[in-house]
Amino acid sequence: MAVYRVFIEKKRPYAVEADGVLADLRSALGLESLTGLRIFNRYDAERISPEDFAAARMTVFGEPQVDLAWDRLPETDGFLFAVEYLPGQYDQRADSAAQCIQLQTQKERPLIRCARVYLFEGGLTDSQREEVRRYLINPVESREASLELPATLETDYPAPPDVAVLEGFLEMDEDALEGMLSRYGLAMDLDDLKFCQDYFKGEGRCPTFTELKLIDTYWSDHCRHTTFSTELDHVQIESPAVRQSYKRYLELRAEVGRASRPVTLMDLATIGAKVLKKRGMLPDLDESEEINACSVKITVDIGGRDEQWLLMFKNETHNHPTEIEPFGGAATCLGGAIRDPLSGRSYVYQAMRVTGAADPLKPISETIPGKLPQRKIVTGAAAGYSSYGNQIGLATGLVREIYHPGYVAKRMEIGAVIAAAPAENVVRAAPELGDVIVLLGGKTGRDGCGGATGSSKAHSAESLTECGAEVQKGNAPEERKLQRLFRNPEAARMIKRCNDFGAGGVSVAIGELADSLDIDLDAVPKKYEGLDGTELAISESQERMAVVLDEEKVARFLELAATENLQGTPVAKVTATGRMRMVWRGKTIVDLSREFLGSNGAPKHVCVRVTAPAAALSSSEFLSFGERLRRTVTDLNVCSQKGLVERFDSSIGGNTVLSPFGGRWQETPAQAMAAKIPVTGGETNTASIMAYGFDPTITDPYASAVTAVSESIAKVVAAGGSRKRCWLSFQEYFERLRRDETRWGKPLASLLGALDAQLALECGAIGGKDSMSGSFEHIDVPPTLVSFAVSTADAANILSPEFERAGSQIGLMMPAVDQNGVPDLDSVRQMIDGLEKLIAGHRVRAAWVCEAGGIAEGLFKMSLGNRIGVTLCDGFSDDFWFERHPAAVIISCDEIPAGVIKIAETVDSFTLTHAGRTYDLAGYFEDYANRLAPVYPYRLPTPKTAVPAFTDENASSWPSPAVKTAKPRVLLPVFAGTNCEYDTARAFERAGAETETFIVRNLSAADIEWSAREFERLIRGCNIIAVPGGFSGGDEPEGSGKFITAFFRNPRIGDAVADLMERRDGLMLGICNGFQALVKLGLVPYGKIVEPTGSAPTLTFNRIGRHQSKLVATRICSNRSPWLMYEKVGDIHMIPVSHGEGRFVAEPALIEQLAKSGQIAAQYVGPDGCPTLDTEYNPNFSDCAIEAITSPDGRILAKMGHSERCGAFVHKNIPGAKEQKLFLGAVHYFTK
Repeated sequence: MAVYRVFIEKKRPYAVEADGVLADLRSALGLESLTGLRIFNRYDAERISPEDFAAARMTVFGEPQVDLAWDRLPETDGFLFAVEYLPGQYDQRADSAAQCIQLQTQKERPLIRCARVYLFEGGLTDSQREEVRRYLINPVESREASLELPATLETDYPAPPDVAVLEGFLEMDEDALEGMLSRYGLAMDLDDLKFCQDYFKGEGRCPTFTELKLIDTYWSDHCRHTTFSTELDHVQIESPAVRQSYKRYLELRAEVGRASRPVTLMDLATIGAKVLKKRGMLPDLDESEEINACSVKITVDIGGRDEQWLLMFKNETHNHPTEIEPFGGAATCLGGAIRDPLSGRSYVYQAMRVTGAADPLKPISETIPGKLPQRKIVTGAAAGYSSYGNQIGLATGLVREIYHPGYVAKRMEIGAVIAAAPAENVVRAAPELGDVIVLLGGKTGRDGCGGATGSSKAHSAESLTECGAEVQKGNAPEERKLQRLFRNPEAARMIKRCNDFGAGGVSVAIGELADSLDIDLDAVPKKYEGLDGTELAISESQERMAVVLDEEKVARFLELAATENLQGTPVAKVTATGRMRMVWRGKTIVDLSREFLGSNGAPKHVCVRVTAPAAALSSSEFLSFGERLRRTVTDLNVCSQKGLVERFDSSIGGNTVLSPFGGRWQETPAQAMAAKIPVTGGETNTASIMAYGFDPTITDPYASAVTAVSESIAKVVAAGGSRKRCWLSFQEYFERLRRDETRWGKPLASLLGALDAQLALECGAIGGKDSMSGSFEHIDVPPTLVSFAVSTADAANILSPEFERAGSQIGLMMPAVDQNGVPDLDSVRQMIDGLEKLIAGHRVRAAWVCEAGGIAEGLFKMSLGNRIGVTLCDGFSDDFWFERHPAAVIISCDEIPAGVIKIAETVDSFTLTHAGRTYDLAGYFEDYANRLAPVYPYRLPTPKTAVPAFTDENASSWPSPAVKTAKPRVLLPVFAGTNCEYDTARAFERAGAETETFIVRNLSAADIEWSAREFERLIRGCNIIAVPGGFSGGDEPEGSGKFITAFFRNPRIGDAVADLMERRDGLMLGICNGFQALVKLGLVPYGKIVEPTGSAPTLTFNRIGRHQSKLVATRICSNRSPWLMYEKVGDIHMIPVSHGEGRFVAEPALIEQLAKSGQIAAQYVGPDGCPTLDTEYNPNFSDCAIEAITSPDGRILAKMGHSERCGAFVHKNIPGAKEQKLFLGAVHYFTK
């Protein structure tokens, strides 16, 4: 068939991406001669008729309001090139375009291939052009594309050869084995390979290549924690305190019956929880053979009724993948973190991101050869992680990037998540003979091959160029389907055991489920042909789950999966052989004993030496108080990260208790994240709290770990949690240890510090993750142990750190420290318990745990949220305010409690007074806010244009349906990428409606035909259609809502919608992604589905060029709509927004017409209540600050703000009215 091509370019006013890339190139590369940049998205299509391709030009590939379509590139003298993904890499844009066209045509899915064309204007030398190419093309994932039109997009995949048997392996000497390690890029060492040789000698045969790669994956540090399992034969410790700690550890081993086991880092990391459990201090621990994530038993109050739930949490790293391909590495870091508790059948509802980077402000010219620039890594990783979390519908409650020069060796990318499930939904049973293993979700490709072993290696400039296949590609909408399926109690209770597909692919995910397995690799669904048996066995392609089921339950389980638009395939059976076998093309290519696989290779031994901590360096530099304050607030680890944080959706789910930034001005950063448990069928105020502790400037590993654990628990308690019900999980990240005894001493000292803290504070680490490859040539990451602490609380009692009012007394609770700055743990426990008691007695208004910037940082940040200043008490040295006080807590009270040091009082003015001198904090705030703006901008210049305030007369009556109903029925369509359906349904049900969620299926043309027929039937039986928010199709191809519009333009669905609205007096609602769909269909503002034109209104990309998530003030302009019958004109609400394409654009004449007809329902307003173009308050730069519009009769409402994300104690650290009674208005339209 013919290949058709179109180039799509944003019209000049909407070319946000091109403007951003141009500014980045000029800033990062210093290319002042670069005067302009145009970006074209190129689409090639095959297996499509010319008529369907023409219809897709301005409905799928582009939009006439904001895009230009070109058949060929314009003639130019400028410099241009095209970029495309490497073959085999997942391209969400191409995939979404193909799915969208299939929805629109109801035919078979076409082939789509995408590329991005950059056309530069201005004089560039040949060397500068090459520099631009290197900056924009990451060879790990993409390549320069040909500008020629291909004859076909079909790929002829040759049949792969049979898997080779490694003949001669049994006879190889050490030199030959060393050569094999190098030739095959194995992560195992020579001892492991010799161990394999001995095993296969016993088997009487040579291994296959697949077996060798599978073993290498199984025994990798990533999968089997080889470093942590190494036996420590001889330990020398120079520090008396650490030596005493090691002695206590050895005594503890006897207490829990482990004295005869080898001393290892793993034993040291896990013994704390074992000891506390034996002492009766972990009564809530949930234990089973199926280890998916940390799991504890909690009681959840649902409408006054107690239910037993499991609370799960997990931290995950993707340091190596993010270092070499930031977007994909960070995206799949979060995807992997989600899948662990998800495989435990729990619903993941909140995430935390803690990352480590070198200085991103350094010039690109200082980038180490073989490395990506830090600026590219940090921005690409932020985009990847936020893209995945925002699409899957996961509230990211806390984001923090830590800067240290050592992270230039390898980035730290941590994702930590919280999940919960009713205990009765989690059935754990041992697999039995004949049980079937079903593979769910995504298909298998070459992406991620070797990821487990790649992340277990140290790297050099040369090795990084060979890592492309190791990078996984995320597909968040697919994982969202898995979440929905596992939240279904019927499906969840069928699962006996489950494992996610992370490191090692089929070999590990399925291989770990039972001791004896026969796996049919030919049954594994593939993204494309040409994959050989080894690739099918070890590919780490994402969004896949393996579940063990009774054979008689398989058919029903597959039916339930199909209802979620998920593919499920039986791929393996449980046997009784004690072996794992894999068959490919009728031949057995893996046949290994479980005992051998589980051995983890040859035993490893090492000696360890812990050196004494270096003396702290003292500075003789003299600075005034004001200079020290400015230096503190502009330090990279203290300054504002708002431009980074606000690209992460923090409100999805409608259960967020603490927004990332609190106060009226949303500027005081929260130190913990808190969210209500995501119950269904009721309301709860039971909430989880999570916080982290770590400071890389504490160079002594023992002291660093003690401080990290202490501060993580203190932060949880300062937010309203309890030490007595607090659980920990650690993230260890260290340099490649090799066989250097002093390098081994660092994690040993760190884990001893963490153990001492666990025992003294009586909080056990019940999980964790280690990454022991933080080296690049001669550079190492700083010794890193990040402590994550988790607790629960009543949302009513959760506390935030911003000062609330003037006249408060500010106190300091400070534990004792030793001469090395290590907190005295008994003192820490007493202080934390004292703090918990004060909070429980409602004697604390706000609390802040001191970090690297000392008391000065805490007071400054507590002041920002409500612009309440402080007057410092006399009698303290300047050093007191700026030096580090480990685990110390600043509290704001009405009266200073006994034993607490009074250090300040709050004042009305936004000032800080010290020793009689007053400092205006506004100037310090500007420096604080702008420090990282070149990398993470969050404010744009505001035009001087006046914005009209639209004010309609308050309506006294509203349209009414001809036929009333006692309980209106609401239909909510769910597309791939929709993520607000639970929140929206809950809002309608609270108001008294009955809801039905409809999953649009599109795995085949027959599925789409069925979906259209069934959706038409449901429309004809409903009263309200509500299109929820989300990222349908990942907001691709390069535009939001296209999946939804393609489906609604089906004639039978369009007729059913017209019948509902024109003849049955129905209602429609579109929020966020729903607004994007309704405006592009024409349902707003015209009230009916119309063909798109260049003059029609639309929603396009935010002017700031990224996702925006925050609470904004919106003012009701007109309440003529029945949706708004309980709102008054002039009412102002604080509403969550979270979108990348919320900028409403329309012709001035149309806006004037909408205002006259009362169709402008709401505008974004600033603190003064007036409409504004300031992106701090109008987050997308919408024309005339328009947030919501209606159809002419008001029965269709479309808005960007998430009015469904509200509830008791939600976003409690931001003042203002948060509930809009839209849903009640809609219900009463039909019932009253």
